[in-house]
Amino acid sequence: MAVQRVIVAGGGAAGLMAAGQAARLGAETLVLEKMSRPGRKLRISGKGRCNLTNTAELSEAISHFGLNGRFLRQAFFRFFNSELIVFFEELGLSTVTERGGRVFPAGACAQEVVDRLVAWVGECGVTIKTRSRVERLLVENGQVVGVEASCFSKRLNRAVRRRYSGNSTIVTTGGASYPATGSTGDGYGLAESVGHAIVPIRPSLVPLETAVPAAGQLDGLVLRNVNVRMLADGKMRARMFGEMMFTSFGVSGPVILSLSRPVVEALRQDRKVFLSVDLKPALDARKLDARLLRDLDAQGRKPFRALLKGLLPGKLIPVAVEQTGIPAEKPGHQITADERKRLLFWLKHFRIGISGHRPLAEAIVTAGGVDTREVDPRTMASRLIQGLYFAGEVLDIDADTGGYNLQAAFSTGWLAGRSAAGWTP
Repeated sequence: MAVQRVIVAGGGAAGLMAAGQAARLGAETLVLEKMSRPGRKLRISGKGRCNLTNTAELSEAISHFGLNGRFLRQAFFRFFNSELIVFFEELGLSTVTERGGRVFPAGACAQEVVDRLVAWVGECGVTIKTRSRVERLLVENGQVVGVEASCFSKRLNRAVRRRYSGNSTIVTTGGASYPATGSTGDGYGLAESVGHAIVPIRPSLVPLETAVPAAGQLDGLVLRNVNVRMLADGKMRARMFGEMMFTSFGVSGPVILSLSRPVVEALRQDRKVFLSVDLKPALDARKLDARLLRDLDAQGRKPFRALLKGLLPGKLIPVAVEQTGIPAEKPGHQITADERKRLLFWLKHFRIGISGHRPLAEAIVTAGGVDTREVDPRTMASRLIQGLYFAGEVLDIDADTGGYNLQAAFSTGWLAGRSAAGWTP
């Protein structure tokens, strides 16, 4: 029986997993990585800590991917969070589970994850050629027969064109976010060149820009345990509870990044987008009003701005004064019932107008990509070209924060690598 030759275009999370799995099944496996080292984006994931996965059950995890989540059911069924944790433990990398089911390496070091993966693929017999960018898929009679790549030659001190033949090729070139790590959207052109449709790419998990000047004066402020609703044309489209922060241009933080997915979609449809922040989610309107009455009664001689110190972070006080229209120096016992109601409403519905989002280069994940309708979810094989597979962020799949995106990369890589080596589910 002839040896299966597998070429993997891209040495990120999906690519390394795919390569190792293919080699373990006996395939002669080559990884072509455009950067000088593999795993560049993985090294900076999770702010350098690498949120590997999430302990959520399969159905819940799929729900975090939106409508395209069902595409991942087969991959997750075969290789999911428990299998991934065991996989890394067998590589000598122990993990810890933190709030929200987020799983990190115990050493909180993304570099260690990359080092273990690279060592593992080497032990599996995989060859990695760095500074080698796949430029073209070679297809004959509807079958991929290899790739053409631009490879740096040390001897010539320049890039040269080379062809590599293979029975199967797996495209794991990532998305188009964080281009300095090598994710510059190469895979979309490769897929399009052989007939695949590309769902328009846009940023996901991206900070948002605000339409009001308040963001500048709130720069650096972190709000924890707040409830944030996303409104499009006045209708609530999504909500999240957790932490957000203000920046010089707008807002960011875990809650904002997760809400950015529907926000970007709404902005693309020219809808008016607002965030409504409940600053006191632990108190309903009745209980909060009772607290305000107590404060005004007990500290009625203090000016309004001083009363707010017990309710808000210092940076928010000038914003509250401006947006409620209550004079900062007005004594508490002179505040009218109407003014108290305005304050109550503001505390429960602090509105932030959204004017846009940061560019794709600043997004954690790229939404859009290879249309999943043209990929077999049981194998990650192209439905158009025999021997061609896709895995990872190059596909039109993206999720909320929490480790889901990396799990998808590892799961689709695992399935693509084994399938490309001849394994059948």
